Amino acid sequence: MLDLKWIRSHVEEVQRAADRKHIDLSVKEVLALDDRRLDLLAEVEELRRRRNEASKRIEAWRRSGEREAAEQAQAEVAASKAKLGEAEVALREAEGELQALLLRVPNPVSPDTPDGESDADNVELRRVGEPPAFDFPYRDHVALGELHGMLDLARGVKTSGSRHYYLTGTGALLHRAVQQLAVDLLLRKDYVLMDVPLIVRGEALTGTGFFPLGRDQVYRLDEEDQWLVGTSEVSLVSYFANEVLDLARPIRLAAASSCFRSEIGSAGRDVHGLYRVHQFAKVEQVVLCEADPAVSDAMLSEITAHAEELLRLLELPYRVVAVCAGDMSQKTYKQYDIETWMPSRGTYGETHSASNLHDFQARRSRIRYRTPEGKTAYAHTLNNTMVATPRILIPLLEVHQAADGSVRIPPALRPYLNGMERIAPPIPGTTSED
Repeated sequence: MLDLKWIRSHVEEVQRAADRKHIDLSVKEVLALDDRRLDLLAEVEELRRRRNEASKRIEAWRRSGEREAAEQAQAEVAASKAKLGEAEVALREAEGELQALLLRVPNPVSPDTPDGESDADNVELRRVGEPPAFDFPYRDHVALGELHGMLDLARGVKTSGSRHYYLTGTGALLHRAVQQLAVDLLLRKDYVLMDVPLIVRGEALTGTGFFPLGRDQVYRLDEEDQWLVGTSEVSLVSYFANEVLDLARPIRLAAASSCFRSEIGSAGRDVHGLYRVHQFAKVEQVVLCEADPAVSDAMLSEITAHAEELLRLLELPYRVVAVCAGDMSQKTYKQYDIETWMPSRGTYGETHSASNLHDFQARRSRIRYRTPEGKTAYAHTLNNTMVATPRILIPLLEVHQAADGSVRIPPALRPYLNGMERIAPPIPGTTSED
């Protein structure tokens, strides 16, 4: 969360960030509550001081035999203790209310973040590659998946409910292949690969900025304070919670993991096929670096470039957009999304997201580093979706299809598929189960 002193000196900036991100918050209310907390704290400290001084006088009177004075003072102390108890209760309540409000205060956005209300207002920065121009009636990824026996949505729904699926045969192999390609690319760039917990405590989600505002997107295990992560970013950042790091060089971490999201509020949106599902896999990259805006901005460009390199290896047309304030989460300072061309949607669909959070997560998670001057400072953190699957299978299948229903495999993926160059069309008169 943001430092209260900083908030006091940047009231308009913080309020504007809340308004632009559609967060219901009054910064003036936050500061008024902090004023009340400070008044109550002063009152409690004064009452404690008087109680301690009175106790010392009582003890001195008892030693000198002045029992009457001691007893009278004792009665006064008893009355002041009751008042102190009331003040302490009021202080705890004010502190709790203030903490709840502070957890809603958003990270300000970068000066070059565009204004806007939703993803429709994101600003295109560049396009790479040309969308295919098919001269035949093309199939969407569901039709291709069913044609080749790679995808079974009906049984996914039968087993687990809406927005669940089975990937079978070549579908499952493609799902794993794109992940391993992404991992290998990051390993060549000196990332440390980690296998991380997928079940975390609420404090990890609060520390990384997913709680309290994103609570409805996370699956909870029974009544325990245990939650399924929607991204390994939570586990990777929380790995360093409450620690002081050496950030002479940025720390680069990666994880390949399953992810889970409830998608509350998305009813009726992107319900066809694999675009928006409850369970998926991601290769995530997380970077921790010194609290220098120039350094973290360079890191943002770097992690975005990694995802772009992957898309070029997959030979998929894409565009990079600057995310507007209204499409940002509470925790984000600056964000780029990468959208890949999906023929069945007739447009680009989001497949990657890269964010610079400055010290927002580090403050909440208490991740610090020692500066060259020997002082401690909160780190900057960044994250990027290197690849998310099965969503990436939508453009991968659709863009590389041929008129006969076959699908070309980009050369970069072939080593992970035993040299397979294409997914051949089924033999006429057979089914995908033959």
